[in-house]
Formats: sequence, C-alpha cells, structure tokens
Amino acid sequence: MSYFAAVFARTPQGWVGTEALLAEAEHVDDVADLMREAAVESYGDPVVLLVEQDDDWFAVVRLDDEQEPRAYVSTVREDGLGSLFQQLVGDVPDGDPGGDPALLDDLGLDSKQLSDLGERALPGDALLTVAEHAGFGEEFDRLRD
Repeated sequence: MSYFAAVFARTPQGWVGTEALLAEAEHVDDVADLMREAAVESYGDPVVLLVEQDDDWFAVVRLDDEQEPRAYVSTVREDGLGSLFQQLVGDVPDGDPGGDPALLDDLGLDSKQLSDLGERALPGDALLTVAEHAGFGEEFDRLRD
C-alpha cells in the first residue's frame, strides 16, 4: 500500500510544505498532532494535509488554531490508512465521499470544485489542483518529485 502525504502551513512568508509520515498514526489525534507540529515549526496557520493512496482516493485535512481538524475524503475506505480519515468524516459508507467539501472555500477552492475533483480526477491530479488553488502548488510539486 503506497501513499503520499504532505503538510502545508501558511506563514507570513508564504506556504511551507513537508512530507508527512503517517505509517505509525493509529488515531485521528496522531494526525492532528502531526499537523500541529508543522504549524509550530513554521509558525503557520492554517495547516493543510494532503493525502493520496494508491491512485484510489485522496483526503484533504485542515487544521485552524486549536480547533479540531476538518476533512474531505474523495472515497471513504474502512481499512488501512483510510480508516484514519474515516474517523474525521463520520459514519459514511465505504466507497462514498465524505466530510466537508467547503473546508478550503477561503483558500480559493469552493465546495463544488472539491467535490467535482473527487468524482472526476485521479487523486494525484486532484491534489495538484487543490494545491494550486490554495496557493502552494510549487511546494506540492517540490515534494512530489
């Protein structure tokens, strides 16, 4: 099972990204802690986590200040890494999209666009579009290479 995950934090100088290691995360709190670490290290807010697994699904997770993380998942999965994100979106049937597609409205990607990406784009392409609209496309490209 291969995946790509990266955390992006907005700072006064722009967005800063770093690859995220989720292999040891067992609970959504582990994901939130990882995101909070990125925010503290970069003095950034908001923090956005982008995850793509096996060209099957993608997740976008947002953390603001000390709030709980919010997520949008293109295709909910009950196993493996997908189970972490299912914890964020609640009781959604396996295979359906879930979560809050409006979580990036203020960053230039409205809920309809994010939902459409989940239905029509490959996960990697969808995340590139998310990154470009939110303003960290170059950082995303740098980490993907």
